[in-house]
Amino acid sequence: MKVKIIKETREFDDFLKVDKAVLKHEKFNGEMSHDMVRLNLNRPDAVAVLLYDDKKDSVILVKQFRYPAYVNNGPGWILELVAGIITDGKDKISTANAELMEEAGYEVEKLQYINTFYPSPGGSSEKLHLYLGIAPRKVNTGGGLPEEHEDIQVVEMSFTKAMEMIETGEICDAKTIIALQWLMLKKLEMED
Repeated sequence: MKVKIIKETREFDDFLKVDKAVLKHEKFNGEMSHDMVRLNLNRPDAVAVLLYDDKKDSVILVKQFRYPAYVNNGPGWILELVAGIITDGKDKISTANAELMEEAGYEVEKLQYINTFYPSPGGSSEKLHLYLGIAPRKVNTGGGLPEEHEDIQVVEMSFTKAMEMIETGEICDAKTIIALQWLMLKKLEMED
C-alpha cells in the first residue's frame, strides 16, 4: 500500500505534540484516495507493567487523577498499571524498572513481555509495550515524583477482585484490562 504525504505541519508543540498532514493513500481497489487531512497526537512510545504476586494471587495497580478521563463525565481517578513514556536514550526495560520504583515502590525479579500495541491508532502514533512483573518486592513507598506533581496511590488486590472490577467498570483503562485478561488466559492454560 502506498502513502503520499503532500504536506506536514506541527500544530501544537508541548509535552504532547499534534501534527497535521495532508495526504493520500492507495485504496484497496488500487486507486489513490482524494487528498485528506489527518491529525496525529505524536506521542513517544510507552511501557506498562502488571505487577503480579503469584504466591498471593494478587495484582498491584496504581490509582491517580487523569484529566482526560475526568472530562465527558468520566471518573477522573483511574486504577491502572504502572506505566511511563520511554524517553530519549532509555530502553523499555530500564524505563519499566524506573517507573515501577517511582510510581509503586517495587522491584521485580523478572519482566515477561506480553505484547506491543497501539492504544489509539486513529489519533495517536504511540505504541505501548506491555509486560508482566513477576515476584514483586516492595522497596519504598512509591507514590510518584513530587516534581512531576504526581499523587499516586498503590493498590494491591486479589486477582479475582481485579477481574470483578473490570466487569463493574471500576477498572476502565484499556492497557490494564488487556494485561489482566492476558493473565487470566495464561492462568486458564496452566489449569488445562
